[in-house]
Amino acid sequence: MTLRICILETDNLRPELVDQYQGYGHMFEKLFSRQPIPAQFSVYNVVAGEYPADTEQFDAYLVTGSKADSFGPDPWIQVLKTYLLERYARGDKLLGVCFGHQLLALLLGGKAERAVQGWGVGTHQYRIAKQPEWMTPAIDDLTLLISHQDQVTQLPENATLIASSDFCPHAAYAIEDQVLCFQGHPEFIHDYSRALLDIRQQHLGEQIYQQGIASLDQDHQGHVVAEWMMRFVATGRDKQPA
Repeated sequence: MTLRICILETDNLRPELVDQYQGYGHMFEKLFSRQPIPAQFSVYNVVAGEYPADTEQFDAYLVTGSKADSFGPDPWIQVLKTYLLERYARGDKLLGVCFGHQLLALLLGGKAERAVQGWGVGTHQYRIAKQPEWMTPAIDDLTLLISHQDQVTQLPENATLIASSDFCPHAAYAIEDQVLCFQGHPEFIHDYSRALLDIRQQHLGEQIYQQGIASLDQDHQGHVVAEWMMRFVATGRDKQPA
């Protein structure tokens, strides 16, 4: 069983980071290559208007992070909203990270907005609120790399909270067996987080910057989230019509 995943890339990396990291789609491909369930990936940059043909079939659609606001008026965001609502109505599985996590919450009846808590950067730990069968390996706490100033402030009515913290109460959620989203970045690595912090140092302020840099001494569990995502996608796959 090889899963087919469509990655909807919602950002372009800063020019100084492109040579080393290429793009979020590439970063996710590297991450998922290290988890045990085989998968193939196709990347479409929706900022540039790229989408799969209607004839393409995927087991899931993953919406990446972005420097844009999920509640922003950008035309490409409005097109993406329409596309995702169509996919949801068809019963397709949807995965969201950071921007994607917030956008799907907004689309499906929740709220996302600029967080009063301010910027979240570096390494952050969450409490696991619920652990369905697909969350293997099982853990009590989840540590991820983060970079966000927006948050989901209200979950959709039919969403189940998966992970939370005092700083980010709605850090991960699922909607039945169709939607799974995380505020943190499983695809990030420490060097990339450090590069973002350095670029944003003046904007963040010295205190937040230094706290973020110090937190990078901690490991993170992006590989665990990658496995959870693929197990979530694989759940019920054999029961679906061809």
